[in-house]
Amino acid sequence: MSGRLRLRRGVVVGEGPLTVEIDGKRRPAWADTALLGDMREGDEVVVNIAAVELGLGSGGFDVVHANLTRGLDAGRGGAEVDASGEPHVMKLNYTSLQHPVDPVEARGEQDQDSTETWPLSLDMEGKGAKSPAVLVLPLHGHLAPAAWALAQDGDEARGVTVGYVQTAGGALPGSLSRDVAELRERGLLAGHITAAPAYGGEHEAISVTGALDAARRLGWEAVLVGPGPGIIGSDSEFGHGGMAALDSAHAALSLGLPTMLSPRLSSADPRERHVDVSHHTYTVLELLLAPVDVAVPDGEERIAAALEEAPGRHRLRLAAADFDGYAAMGLPARTMGRDLEEDPLFFAAPLAAGVALREAAGAALRRKG
Repeated sequence: MSGRLRLRRGVVVGEGPLTVEIDGKRRPAWADTALLGDMREGDEVVVNIAAVELGLGSGGFDVVHANLTRGLDAGRGGAEVDASGEPHVMKLNYTSLQHPVDPVEARGEQDQDSTETWPLSLDMEGKGAKSPAVLVLPLHGHLAPAAWALAQDGDEARGVTVGYVQTAGGALPGSLSRDVAELRERGLLAGHITAAPAYGGEHEAISVTGALDAARRLGWEAVLVGPGPGIIGSDSEFGHGGMAALDSAHAALSLGLPTMLSPRLSSADPRERHVDVSHHTYTVLELLLAPVDVAVPDGEERIAAALEEAPGRHRLRLAAADFDGYAAMGLPARTMGRDLEEDPLFFAAPLAAGVALREAAGAALRRKG
């Protein structure tokens, strides 16, 4: 049964980083300013304190629910909003944060120049080059290493255009991820679609399938698909955010897209179920209805042997993981309190996956050229 919202009144006492005082105590907070507007010192706010009270790790901060000082105006500057031209598709529908979006799927209806139809029945060996290759990520920590590895100038793929589709499984607000902002600033991502319940990206999609279809029309040649920061978990086989990878892979396969999985690996996780190959990855591989490619870091024979035992006739793709090159870039290199040196296997998976997908995308680009 769902618990009730844990809301408290507070006052903004700091803007950078956002700090809210509640009952005389200063607490770190986060506000989705795209939905709620700016937060300024002295503003009276309502915050959701549930994550802090539960002692959650990555989600251990208060989240602003409403700004009572400046967030209740009907429109900009107090003027009434003319909603006649607003889109009428809702994200977070039937919640108090529902808001209209312009779905990227609808724009495809006006794409009269395209004669391509789905599915295109492509695979990693490459029977065509009109569709993006898809890398399914198990959690948000794989995004930056995979994006960097994809962007390296190898002989296989120069100028591959890479985009990110954010799914369920972790944080839903697209603006929460510092990694996405940095990757966009550095030119390592060409765009950001928030799909299904996720919201707040540069483009909005009603479904992951619709987002992948839109990626083709946006000109993306490779797509990274995975959850936002953090991951939902219940210490059970199916009750965790890693299951979003199953839905994402099926969406890509249903469109006939070349589909690769970046496995969740770890050499230092204190939880046995996540050591070497995580049970999250095993479960997804077991439940997939069709084979996919699975990236494996070079030299990890034990990992390769473990993945070969997973049911489903999946294809292993060996690739090198350039730790030194990635570390030198100053990109995000920590996961759950551990850095690259403390848990190299975690980062080896997305680094190898980026290389493997780059090679696949490069082969497609050569055929297209």
